[in-house]
Amino acid sequence: MVLEAEEKISAVDFQHPYWPRELVIPDYFPNDRSMSEIVGFLFSVSGVVLVGTWLLTTRVQPGGTRMGHLRRLAVCWFAVCGFIHGVIEGWFSWYCKEIAADRSFLSQLWKEYSKGDSRYIIADNFTVCVETVTAWAWGPLSVWTVIAFLKNWPQRYVLQLIVSLGQLYGDVLYFYTEYRDGFQHSEMWHPVYFWFYFVFMNSLWIVIPFVLICDAWANLSKAQQVTDQAVLKHQKLKSR
Repeated sequence: MVLEAEEKISAVDFQHPYWPRELVIPDYFPNDRSMSEIVGFLFSVSGVVLVGTWLLTTRVQPGGTRMGHLRRLAVCWFAVCGFIHGVIEGWFSWYCKEIAADRSFLSQLWKEYSKGDSRYIIADNFTVCVETVTAWAWGPLSVWTVIAFLKNWPQRYVLQLIVSLGQLYGDVLYFYTEYRDGFQHSEMWHPVYFWFYFVFMNSLWIVIPFVLICDAWANLSKAQQVTDQAVLKHQKLKSR
């Protein structure tokens, strides 16, 4: 009788697509949306945001300057980040405890992504904390960065540096904590769930922020150099 009861519990526990296989998700309700629908939505909306921002960057900025192609791509990146951090990750931050049982589209998106990292389906403490910071800090700041570049505000590179540092730090912790857990929350080497969902999609927030940090560093250093030269020139004129 005891063995039969254990077998029944095991059968219930394994009725989900997540790793480790013994993970218990008692309130889990499977998706009725396909992977292609969910991934298609994410990339379609991101594409619309990217194209819309690209068109906005064609305008002449205050002061009569125009952005180069690489700068326009950087601004588009921050616009997409604003959407993903604020809307997608904001949803997870707000509804993380309900996602496993919820049938709304964005909850289904997270249930699909959780096949690459089951920490999301179980509302792991670290994941909830890092995504909440990302949603409520880096999301609005990403939008602010876009506006700052479109309006040619002097704080634009400071914002770029802050947001990119935050993204890089959060993603390094994201990968490092999973490494210390032995990559147990995904099916290792799976071409979609491990390599595409977990590795590739998150690596974007390692590589691109690192490049943007270097870019902000260079531009802020130039600005400080100009300021230092102006101060020195002013001091020399004053001492005459």
